[in-house]
Amino acid sequence: MARDPSYDILFEPVKIGPVTAPNRFFQVPHCNTLGYGRPRAEAANRGIKAEGGWGVVCTQEAEIHPSADITPSFEGRIWDDRDTPQHRLMTDAVHEHGALAGIELVYNGSHTPNLYSRIAPMSASAIPVHTDLPIQARAMSKRDIADVRRWHVEAAKRSRQAGYDIVYVYAGHNLSLLQHFFKKQYNQRSDEYGGSLENRVRLTKEVLTDVKEAVGHDCAVAFRFATDELMGPDGLQWESEGRDIVGMLAEIPDLWDVNISDWANDSATARFEPNEGFQEPYTAFVKTLTSKPVVGVGRFTSADTMVSQIKRGVLDLIGAARPSIADPFLPRKIDEGRLEDIRECIGCNICVAQDNMVAPIRCTQNPTQGEEWKQGWHPEKIEAAVSEDQVLVIGAGPAGLEAAMQLANRGYQVTLAEATDTLGGRVSRESELPGMASYVRVRDYRENQIRQKPNVEIYLGNHLSTNDIIELQIPHVLIATGSHWRRDGVGRQHAFPVAGLENGSALTPDDVLAGAEISGRVLIYDDDHYFMGSTIAERCRNQGHEVCLVTPESIVSSWTHYTLEQEKIQARLLSLGVEIMVSHELLEVEAGQATIANIYSDEHRQQVGFDTLVLVTSRQSDDVLYQALLEHENRFKTLRAIGDCNAPGTVAAAVYDGHSAARYLESSEDIYAPLFVREIPALD
Repeated sequence: MARDPSYDILFEPVKIGPVTAPNRFFQVPHCNTLGYGRPRAEAANRGIKAEGGWGVVCTQEAEIHPSADITPSFEGRIWDDRDTPQHRLMTDAVHEHGALAGIELVYNGSHTPNLYSRIAPMSASAIPVHTDLPIQARAMSKRDIADVRRWHVEAAKRSRQAGYDIVYVYAGHNLSLLQHFFKKQYNQRSDEYGGSLENRVRLTKEVLTDVKEAVGHDCAVAFRFATDELMGPDGLQWESEGRDIVGMLAEIPDLWDVNISDWANDSATARFEPNEGFQEPYTAFVKTLTSKPVVGVGRFTSADTMVSQIKRGVLDLIGAARPSIADPFLPRKIDEGRLEDIRECIGCNICVAQDNMVAPIRCTQNPTQGEEWKQGWHPEKIEAAVSEDQVLVIGAGPAGLEAAMQLANRGYQVTLAEATDTLGGRVSRESELPGMASYVRVRDYRENQIRQKPNVEIYLGNHLSTNDIIELQIPHVLIATGSHWRRDGVGRQHAFPVAGLENGSALTPDDVLAGAEISGRVLIYDDDHYFMGSTIAERCRNQGHEVCLVTPESIVSSWTHYTLEQEKIQARLLSLGVEIMVSHELLEVEAGQATIANIYSDEHRQQVGFDTLVLVTSRQSDDVLYQALLEHENRFKTLRAIGDCNAPGTVAAAVYDGHSAARYLESSEDIYAPLFVREIPALD
C-alpha cells in the first residue's frame, strides 16, 4: 500500500546542526536496563528501531564519570575509552539502517547514591540524596564544578569517537545535576552559581558551550529540558522560570528536547493521562523562543496527531519512547499505509516498571522487547511453520490471541475456540474499569490481525470438553483458559483461608466485572497491590457507595510504585473520599462485620462494618481442562497451558507466554536453552 500523502510531512528530513535526520520520527533517550551490562542486547534493541524507520535513535542516560554512578541500575556508561567499543555496537546497528544515533550524557548529582564508588555524591548544595538511603550529597566546590564541565567534554569526545551523531546535555526528570542547579530547593548557593535564575543556569550554559566547542563541528548538541515540574510555585513552571531558561539558552543547542518533570509526569500512564499530546500545554511555547528544531513527547501513536503537532508549530520532530517500544516499526507502517497494523502503546508502564526493578525491558503490546538479541526475536518477522499440522488454541484472552496470531503468521492452520461470546478475555473486562480503557488495544490489535488471516477459524461460545478435544485429533493444543480470583482470602499476606468466608458471601473482581449487585458500604480488602483494588474502589465510589479500602501494605497499590502511579492512585482515592486503612490484614468475617488487625501487632484488632465485601487477593489458574488432558498427553504432539492458565500474572506476562508458545511450537530446542544466553564479561 502507498503512504497517504497527508503524512508526507512526517517523512521530511530535518537539519539538526551539522547533521540531518532522515525524517521526523525521533526515539528520544529512554531506559531499557540493558546498557553497559548487556551491550549486544542494547545494540539489537536500538537497531530494530532504526530498521523500523525511526530517523533518530538514542541511548538511555549514560553516566559520564564514576563519581556519579546509579548502581544497581544498568543504564549506559561512558567513563573512559574502554566503554567505546560497547557504544560502537549500538551506533553501528543504528547506522546500518540510515538513522542517526544519539547519546544522553548525564551526571546525576544528588540523584546518585554511589553504591559502587562508595564516595559522597555531589550536588549544588549539601542535601540528602533522592532515595530512601541514609546518604547525603556534599556541596560542590568551584573545583568540582570545573571537573564536571571537563567530564562532560571528555565524554562528548568519546561519544563522537564511538560514532554518535547527536550528543545530549541533560537537565530533566529531576535526575540530573544540571536540573538540580536550576531548582531553588536544591541550590542554596550564594556564589555566581546560586541565587538568581541567571546564576542557577550558569553551569548548564557553560556545559552546553563547552560541548558545542568540543564536538559541535560534526556532532549535533541536544539539550533535554523539563519546562515544568507540575509542582506550582514549589518547582519550575513554564510560564516563569521555564520560559526564562529557554530564552537564556535559546540558540546554544542544535536541538531542544522538551518535556515535563519528574519521570512520573513525563511518562504518565494512560490511567492518568489518557490523551495523546498531553504535554503540549507545557512545551508548545518553546518554538516561539528559538530557531532551533524542537522535539517533544506525548505518547503519540496517531499519525494524524503527529501531523497536527508539526503543522501547528508545536514540534519539529515527533518524539517517542513508549510508542517506539510498543511498535518499533510504527514509522514504516505509516510510510507503507498500514495504520491498522500499528501496535499502539497502552500506557501501562510495564516498560518503566522493569527499569525500576533493574530488569531488562518488557512491553505488554510487544513481547519481543528485550529479546531481540537473547532469543533472536524480531517484532515483525517469525519463523515459518515446520509442518502442515493444525493447532488448536482454547481461550481468546491475551495469551490465546497472541498465540493464535503468531501461529497464523508462521503459516499454521489455527482453530481458536472461545467459551464466551467475545474475544479478549480479561482485557475486555478490565478495560471497563476507570482509567483502563487503553487496555482494550491489546485485544483490538490482535483481533484485527487474526480476522485478516484465512488460516484462522474462530469459534465463539464454544465450550470444549476433554472428549471433544480428543475427537478433533488436532496434534497441537494450547490451553489459554485464564484464571479466576480467589474468594477465600488467600493472598500475599495470608497463606491460609480467612475464617468466615466459607459461605461465599464475599465478591471478587470477577463478580464486580460481571455486574454483581453492590449495595451500601463497600469494604475492599486489597492483598494484590497492583491496580485492581484501587480501580474497583474508584468505580464503587463513582457509583455513590461509601468505600473503605484495607490493605496489609503501608501504602495503597504498592506495586504501582514501579509503574510511577502509586502517589497518583492514593491521591485520587483520597480526593474521592475513599477511607483508607493501611498496614491492616483481614482476620475473620462475620455477617456484615470484618475483623482486621494491624500487621505489626495482632493485639490491635477492630471491627469494620460493611454491606458488600470485595476480596482482591490472588488468582487461581483455570486449568481443569488442561489437567484432564494431561491424562491423554500421548495423543498430542504439543499440549501446553499458556498465560494465566499456566500461572496468573500481568497482561504483559500472558502476551509473552502466548508469543513464546507460538515461536517454539515444534522446536527441537530445549525450552530452557534461551535462558542460558547471556553476555559474560571477558577477563583481562
